[in-house]
Amino acid sequence: MVMTYRGDDGGRRMPPPRPPAGRSRDHQRAQMMPLPGRGRSPYDERTRPMGTREPEYAPPPPPRQDPPRRPADDGYPPSRPPRRRRWSVGKVLGALVLVFVVFLAGIWVYLEFSIKRVDALADYSGRPVAASGTNWLIVGSDSREGLTAEDEERLATGDVAAAGGGQRTDTIMVAHLPDNSTKPTLLSLPRDSQVSIPGHGKNKINAAFSLGGPKLLAQTVEGATGLHIDHYAEIGFGGFAKIVDAIGGVEMCIDQDMNDTMTGIDIKAGCPQTLDGRQALGFVRMRHSSATPRSDLDRVANQRKFIGALVSQIASPGTLLNPFDFFPLLSSAPDALTMDSGDHVHNLAGLALAMREISSGGVVTTTVPVTSGSAENWDKAKSKQLFDALKNDTEVPDSVIVN
Repeated sequence: MVMTYRGDDGGRRMPPPRPPAGRSRDHQRAQMMPLPGRGRSPYDERTRPMGTREPEYAPPPPPRQDPPRRPADDGYPPSRPPRRRRWSVGKVLGALVLVFVVFLAGIWVYLEFSIKRVDALADYSGRPVAASGTNWLIVGSDSREGLTAEDEERLATGDVAAAGGGQRTDTIMVAHLPDNSTKPTLLSLPRDSQVSIPGHGKNKINAAFSLGGPKLLAQTVEGATGLHIDHYAEIGFGGFAKIVDAIGGVEMCIDQDMNDTMTGIDIKAGCPQTLDGRQALGFVRMRHSSATPRSDLDRVANQRKFIGALVSQIASPGTLLNPFDFFPLLSSAPDALTMDSGDHVHNLAGLALAMREISSGGVVTTTVPVTSGSAENWDKAKSKQLFDALKNDTEVPDSVIVN
């Protein structure tokens, strides 16, 4: 509507009334606001009050809408909650392998730092040079260390004074592990063999241990055989019996009754039968019996036979996977064994793996060829053939094998 003024101006148009003073700027701003979707107005800068920040335009958030619900009777199965992520077979197997490796590493470390050590091998002038393969000196001593009087009576170890005093070796063996495909060899040295003992003249070979311990015995064996000894392992009476009892005894086939008149050990014939620690110790020491007419020669043959059965049983899954056998064996091993200061558990494991085939014929077992049943003197020609075969990693001739 246009208002007119009829006065002196003859009907001149009048301007529209001004809005109230307090509403002028807001009214102008409202009139100059951009329409939705058209962006910023060019008048915004002129209408914005001084000292205020330029307002930013942000479209309002869309209203939240709930997902449509499916009717209960629409014919579809009800929705399930999300499943938790399950481990795959590969991950489970990987975790089990990791646990097994950690377990083996723990056992390895435990044995490495628990087994007793001794300086048995040392360099000296004239020592045989290392040849093919690896040679172990295995000693079964008559040490009664750690045994009570009751233990000595139960095991029939005999009196130390009656045995001549000192510490001697009931068992002396050399285990040769070749570098090629030839069979390993387990060689017995009869304890009464007359050999030269450095610094003590000629004497029985087991006297070297009593005179100078493991170091003198190793030097004596090297001088008598010409073989370079690389590793040393020793086990005493008590430790031997504990290991046998730890695995629940060792199964053996005994061909005839064995009754030792010196120790009183009585073992009946039977196959198979299980020998406990006391019977096993009597078996490997027995030589005063009708079942051992060759005395020491029969005894060393029985020792090799028993070692084959013992190692095979220790390495069997029935022992390694049975916690009632494995953990007692693990706890008894450190007190039973003594190794050279330079030897490690992996060396011992290599020996066990090589010797486990004794019972199945995978290891050559023999005694040093001797000239008589007393086993005091070695047959020089045959002995040289035997020792040369071991030095060169060649097959041991059948003509020099004594069992």
